[in-house]
Amino acid sequence: MHCTAFLKCLLTVCLINQVSGLETVTGKYGDTVELPCNNGHVMKGLVKWKYDVDGNILVKHVGQNASFSSDVNYKNRVDIKQDFGLIIREVTMADQKTFTCMVAGDDDILEYPVQLVIYKLPSQPQIANQTTAMAVGKLTKLAQCHTESANPAANITWFKNKTPLLSDGTAIKISTTVDVDKATGLSSTKSDLEYTAMKGDIGANFYCQIQHIRSANMDSSPLIFTVNYPTEEVTLQVVSLGPFKEGDNVTLKCTADGNPPPSSYIFYMKGEKKTVENSNTYTLTNVTRESTGEYKCSLVDSEDKAASLPITVEYLDVDLSTTGKIFKGLGERFEMTIDVKASGTPQTSWRKGNIKLDSLPKFDKLKYSDSGVYECVVSMAGLKKTQTFELIVQGSPVIKNLIKNRGGSVNKVLTCEAEGFPKPTVQWSVNGTDVAETAYVDGKVTYSITIVPKVNLTVSCTVSNTLGSVNKSINVSPLVEDLTIAKQDQKDDYNDQATLAVGIVFGLILAVIAIGLAYWLYMKKYRQGSWKTGEKENGSAEESKKLEENQSQKADV
Repeated sequence: MHCTAFLKCLLTVCLINQVSGLETVTGKYGDTVELPCNNGHVMKGLVKWKYDVDGNILVKHVGQNASFSSDVNYKNRVDIKQDFGLIIREVTMADQKTFTCMVAGDDDILEYPVQLVIYKLPSQPQIANQTTAMAVGKLTKLAQCHTESANPAANITWFKNKTPLLSDGTAIKISTTVDVDKATGLSSTKSDLEYTAMKGDIGANFYCQIQHIRSANMDSSPLIFTVNYPTEEVTLQVVSLGPFKEGDNVTLKCTADGNPPPSSYIFYMKGEKKTVENSNTYTLTNVTRESTGEYKCSLVDSEDKAASLPITVEYLDVDLSTTGKIFKGLGERFEMTIDVKASGTPQTSWRKGNIKLDSLPKFDKLKYSDSGVYECVVSMAGLKKTQTFELIVQGSPVIKNLIKNRGGSVNKVLTCEAEGFPKPTVQWSVNGTDVAETAYVDGKVTYSITIVPKVNLTVSCTVSNTLGSVNKSINVSPLVEDLTIAKQDQKDDYNDQATLAVGIVFGLILAVIAIGLAYWLYMKKYRQGSWKTGEKENGSAEESKKLEENQSQKADV
């Protein structure tokens, strides 16, 4: 019925426009319009305005006087101008008709019909019955867009992201209706949109647009809908930062790509099944190496939709064969062993004090210098373990050297070099001055004492520690006797050097004689061989002569 009225209205407008010679005036609803009478070219006389086919007289003008109809629809709304144009105030849809200006002449009555067409702009678009969500693959009524009080009726077009939507009767359905108000004659247009969503519609903007022949297009505010779709894939991830070591807490997070996302999940941990409500995380507390393994999560209502991942808890155990203080004897064999248990491949380094070692400590024969604090550092994947031990090489004291030196005109300085651990102490058999000792390093220490001997002395140095003691003696003479002995020593040294020179010369002479004798025997044998083979004696004589000359030269040497 409403559509029929709308079509009838359009048809009427079309027919009016097709009438040859029919003047048309367009007026805006509620405004004042002016209908001309023959475009103002009317001589004075009798002029009447009538409307409709019934010829109802609206106004009559004779001479200078005008009379108006008592029609309630036009009472106080019409007037006539000096050029006989008709003025109608506050026009409505009821005024959309043909008005005729009749001019009575001397011989005839002329009629000038004028068609009045009323238009009204539509109201701003309004959205009603809007839903909040749409499901993927399901036809859903999203909203209704409507506009009111328009003439002619407005058109409504739906858009998605600035692209017009066209009804296909299946995935998209658009239903439009036009209602005409019987009282005002104005039209209202309504349009319902039904839409089948896809995942790509997440965040899409929907809106409707009002289109009217007498106004610019008007857009509604954008409509954004939640797109719901079932879960297709589940993902499990570790929220905590690794690598993980024993004692850490590890948080797992399960997510699904459905919308709305699930509110509950099932976590599977080393044979244990745990359902978590209103959360998608689960925390493993105080993990151990036994926590290493495969972990899984799934939907509560669909356990086949699941995800899994491996978790490794790193661990590092380091044990030395011996720790603490280790006492070993001088010259003994010692080897440190280490036992490392780890979840991966560790790196091991050794140090003795500030010195880096190439390998673990191993000694076939210990020395005092091998004593010290040894440190082993084992590291792997953020883990680090340090083990230390102190090696103490001990032995009873020994005196490596006992010497005497001049300390001045009459002084003698005695030096006693000792080794041992614990540190040896010294005891001199005489009293002296400037008693001193060097730093104790690598089991070695040197003691010294200054004395002034008056007579020949035998001085003893005794060193001792908790493992034993040892002593050594040295003869010390006064300074005068030392000078005499020194001269005698120099003389003895000179005689020894002379004897050595004579021996060397005599040895060289014997060597030359031995070489000459060997050569003479060789030549004698050679001569005998020549005689037997018939060689000339002259050749042998020449060779003998050369041999005698050679021997003579060697003898001269």
